[in-house]
Amino acid sequence: MKKTLLFLALCLCLFGTAHAATAGSVKVVATFSILGDMVKNVGGELVAVTVLVGPNADTHTYSPTPEDAKKVAQADLVVMNGLHLEGWIDRLVQASGCKAPVVIASAGITPLTMDDEDGGGAKVTDPHAWQDLENGMRYVENIRAGLCAADPAHAGDYAKNAEAYRAKLAAMHAWVRDAFARIPEARRTIITSHDAFGYLAHAYGVTLLSPMGVSTESEASAKNVAELIRQIKKEKVTALFVENMTDPRLMEGITRETGVKAGGELFSDALSAPDGPAPTYLDMFRHNVTLMTQAMAEETRQ
Repeated sequence: MKKTLLFLALCLCLFGTAHAATAGSVKVVATFSILGDMVKNVGGELVAVTVLVGPNADTHTYSPTPEDAKKVAQADLVVMNGLHLEGWIDRLVQASGCKAPVVIASAGITPLTMDDEDGGGAKVTDPHAWQDLENGMRYVENIRAGLCAADPAHAGDYAKNAEAYRAKLAAMHAWVRDAFARIPEARRTIITSHDAFGYLAHAYGVTLLSPMGVSTESEASAKNVAELIRQIKKEKVTALFVENMTDPRLMEGITRETGVKAGGELFSDALSAPDGPAPTYLDMFRHNVTLMTQAMAEETRQ
């Protein structure tokens, strides 16, 4: 009897070890924090997610480290945004010797373009497609497909998680659309430090003004800033926003010049730390849209 109980205990122990080994067994590297959150929602306990560009950090200007190359080399799957956001990722993957498949989360999305801040009439691709929640749902589908290919044994789990997450994104999309619809169209104007909200503006009927281009690497020219100041005064905009991963000094100067008050800190290219106001993609949207619509409503009352 004792031998039987010992055998059963050993089997249970071995089963528990084998089960635990499946949790977090798929190593996924995501290029920045917003993608990392999406992967966690789709992968659940089956994935171990490493984020290269963490909270409050700037993906545009990031410089990979040797440690990053080690992380990529060990990955079972790499998830990137695409649309020329991570100019460094191809070199990093090549240098690491990574053989894992790479998921381009923005695949299938029709990108927006904008004027190149360097002038000449050229157009550049806007990489911030996640700022439209319908695009975010496409990201989720691409991540699901990538995880299913990397770990087909758990395809059903990934599909279930993705479906539940897409439902949350759809509900947030409806909330955002309704929140902006309550503001008179003439007052739906936001001013941010760089053009990270073009997709949000396009999707939800908002006008976007910015002294900088689509990348934080762009430098705002004196001409652009002067034109923006004139536009702020002409349209009587009463609030502007800084972003969590940009230098606030430019916007502080515009605030002094125009008397426009700061509307708060938005999260565009990166999430906040876990104890901040935007630790997840959904939290980011709720935080940003709440600040934006509060400022727009204040303009309406004046």
